[in-house]
Amino acid sequence: MSEANPEVHREGKGETPGDAASTALPSSPFATPEQALADPEALLSLLFAWAEYGWIRDLDAALPHRLARLAPDGDASCLLAAMLVSHQAGQGHLLLDLNQARRQPETLIAVARDVARDDAAPPPPEALLGRLGDDWVNRLQRWSAVAQGPGASPLVLEAERLYLRRYWRNEQRVASAIAARLSTPGTSTKDHPTADSDAARLRPVLDTLFPPSDPRADQAASQKLACALGARAPFAVITGGPGTGKTTTVIRLLALLQTQAIAERGAPLAIRLAAPTGKAAARLSESIRDQIAALDELPLPDAAQVRASIPHEVSTLHRLLGARPDTRHFHHHRLNPLPLDMVAVDEASMVDIDMMAALLDALPPHARLVLLGDKDQLASVEAGAVLGNLCARAEQGHYRRDVSDWLEAATGLSLPEALHDGDGRALDQSVAMLRHSFRFDDASGIGQLARAINAGDSRRALAVLDDTAFPQAQRQALPRANERRLMTLALDGRGQDAAWGYRFYLGAITPRPDTPEAGALEQSGLLRPRPSLSSERAEWDRWASAILEAHAQFQLLTPLRAGHYGVESLNQRIEQALARAGLIDKPDHSTHWYEGRPVLVTGNDYALKLMNGDIGIALKVPVEFANPEAGTTLRVAFPAGDGQGGIRWVLPSRLQRVETVFAMTVHKSQGSEFVHTALVMPDSLSPILTRELVYTAVTRAKKTFTLLSASDVVLAKAIERRIARQSRLFQSPGT
Repeated sequence: MSEANPEVHREGKGETPGDAASTALPSSPFATPEQALADPEALLSLLFAWAEYGWIRDLDAALPHRLARLAPDGDASCLLAAMLVSHQAGQGHLLLDLNQARRQPETLIAVARDVARDDAAPPPPEALLGRLGDDWVNRLQRWSAVAQGPGASPLVLEAERLYLRRYWRNEQRVASAIAARLSTPGTSTKDHPTADSDAARLRPVLDTLFPPSDPRADQAASQKLACALGARAPFAVITGGPGTGKTTTVIRLLALLQTQAIAERGAPLAIRLAAPTGKAAARLSESIRDQIAALDELPLPDAAQVRASIPHEVSTLHRLLGARPDTRHFHHHRLNPLPLDMVAVDEASMVDIDMMAALLDALPPHARLVLLGDKDQLASVEAGAVLGNLCARAEQGHYRRDVSDWLEAATGLSLPEALHDGDGRALDQSVAMLRHSFRFDDASGIGQLARAINAGDSRRALAVLDDTAFPQAQRQALPRANERRLMTLALDGRGQDAAWGYRFYLGAITPRPDTPEAGALEQSGLLRPRPSLSSERAEWDRWASAILEAHAQFQLLTPLRAGHYGVESLNQRIEQALARAGLIDKPDHSTHWYEGRPVLVTGNDYALKLMNGDIGIALKVPVEFANPEAGTTLRVAFPAGDGQGGIRWVLPSRLQRVETVFAMTVHKSQGSEFVHTALVMPDSLSPILTRELVYTAVTRAKKTFTLLSASDVVLAKAIERRIARQSRLFQSPGT
């Protein structure tokens, strides 16, 4: 079989390789579905045409092209399956469900209806998938590129589920490693207490950490139960929405474990805290300092040693494991495990299957693992939804009676009857859900909106947005033709609690007297005069900190990167509008750097101590602080993350991986919070618009959320559509 030529349909003309000219219709450069399924060459050329139309990735078309050479005994239906399993991985799925692909082909690959009906377009994927016969699985079983378990083949077939071998292997590794840790609670050990006597020893410390006399004891009950559950076994998951106290809970869990370890072993545990991104790590580092300081108010035994033994810094998972540049490998692995007794990972919803497998592989058998995150947030960008799989049954609890009794002995709290399940799985006994939000109560529009979204209740969500009783959550109609409205909202809008829009933080750079933003800045304490050129660096740091805080008052989010409502277009249009209004000095399109430009770091830079997701602002400062004779230059101010308001000043020429961030994608906003968040919803449906995306955008807001929407239908459809990443992880009844 000759190789397919990927350039044939990239040019949009010409014949397919080999004898394709004899099989293609004279009136079309593309093979019909019947011809493509009968001829591997015709199929491969059609796949490259799909990639040209943007229906699949170039990578998806390249994989079957490669396998056609390595395993030429596969027919066209086998090559089609290879393309589909690659495409599914690109959509975050671990596998391809062959039965679903045949019966619901329209759910696999998004093709705009108007394009699909275009006579000049190639036949859409569903036209081929709908013609596959019942013997598709049998054909794959006979293909040399496929194995039905361990081996070296690039693809793995389990019943009617097809995997790329890497994802099959890592799914197996994660399931086996967690199952091994879940089997530990059956016996009582010093490190993993499970017996009644161990519960009795935990009770005094838990009552110290969560005093029953505290007026908020009822609201903190789920935190106390989560701490007990986390101390019970070497594996635990703590999930909860914004403001439910995940950081508080994990710090008190660490205090509990260290108190026990010091009392019983005479030495604390070796513990590390980690997060999937630099931004998430920095945020957790800031939060834990306050929570550790709060332990001073509690009469813990060996309090000073306990506080000193809790990590004050958080690293990225890549740094924790020792990432090797330009490879998927790490310094720490099964043969060189981490020298630790415990790892706690925050924002675990962002951890993909590959990273979770690498982490579990690097943990010594005795080490504890605690995962924290919001199960309802967006899953990882890469394949897998590990936290979502782990927490699939968290809402209902499913605790067995013996575990319920143990928790009552350890905490003095009784579990609601609705959370009991005599047939609860082993995994259920290690998952705790925090159920009370200290940030969003019943009167909070954001809390009400988030709950409606999670319930898939689009009518309720729209009602909350329109209800004046919930001013923290609001919406503005945004017809596509009304460009002026979007710019007005982004630049000059006003929220309930504070001014918002980009005029606000720009007013902190160059104050404009007698303007609304000047009054709001002064009221918030963020209005500082620009220091003189002779001022010391500390004064410039304080000025920059106030500007960064003013910028964090508001952030515009969008689901998309490209298109009219994509982040690239929005950033360009907002920048142009600000220049026209005289709020920034950007003389022409060739000028990339100007004072006031907000930038987002898009990749970790350990030399500069900047992490993916960090936000900085370009400011005009002295070339040498406290030396007015040296002149001025642009530097980008980033928070130093030292808890002291320090600033990291970086020359723009040293920033190789940054982008303007007047608008930010919802995915990039994970791990961040803003006082006021506005979400721009596109005016047409897209596969990326899901319940989890809308929820993630809403919960980035601390006080106010605004929806800028052109269509109620698009919002409703997004809320009603869940991310359903295909996986077999933790779906076994005995897990």
